[in-house]
Amino acid sequence: MRCLPTVFLLVSAVSLFGQSLPDWFIPLREAVYEQNLKADEIAPLYREMMVKARSELSGSALYLMLSRCEYMMGRAYQYEERKAEAAARYTEGLSWAEKALEENPGAEAWQMRAENLSQSCAVRPAAYAMAHGLNVEKFAKNALAINKRNAAAQYMIAARWVFAPAPFHNYRRGIEMMTAILTESDMGKDDRFNVYCAIGYAYVQQKKYAEARPWLLRSLEVYPTNKYIQSLLAKS
Repeated sequence: MRCLPTVFLLVSAVSLFGQSLPDWFIPLREAVYEQNLKADEIAPLYREMMVKARSELSGSALYLMLSRCEYMMGRAYQYEERKAEAAARYTEGLSWAEKALEENPGAEAWQMRAENLSQSCAVRPAAYAMAHGLNVEKFAKNALAINKRNAAAQYMIAARWVFAPAPFHNYRRGIEMMTAILTESDMGKDDRFNVYCAIGYAYVQQKKYAEARPWLLRSLEVYPTNKYIQSLLAKS
């Protein structure tokens, strides 16, 4: 897993935004971030969450949760470079987010549409990213227009400056925007991890290892077993 939810790299967060996620969903999120289980070991938990969502929720809340579950399973496959399986999950996640928007066009629905699209761009051919990539920021901005403290939406906009390939990145700007999220948003556990990781990554890319290390260590405080952060630390 990576901390990059842009069209260029891997992940982003499913944030709380003041709306508590049900306790039964948290184990799926934690399994993806902790990286102790392989995707095939996470799959039964994903299926269990899908069944639970259908039994506990309805309407827009149901569609949002199904979108979150698809997104998380997609990330588990994506970390293992199982791109076709990840793409299938993100396609389903997009579909559920669009259904949520039809029923209730809220910030979380726009966020999930942006996040599933972002990862779809990452696992599909470049032509797909060229055709759809700009919509990621558009959808994130739609979320912020409803809730300006939506951490994941802020992150997706900032991430382009950190993770875009040369010559399109701007590490200084990306670090500034990521740092601002820490005080200007409502952050969940995974949001903190992603922001810390992104800042550390930006410093690593500049070979500023002394500056990178504190941020990467903060990431490990959130998810100590995350292998991607461990790999970044090995470089710093």
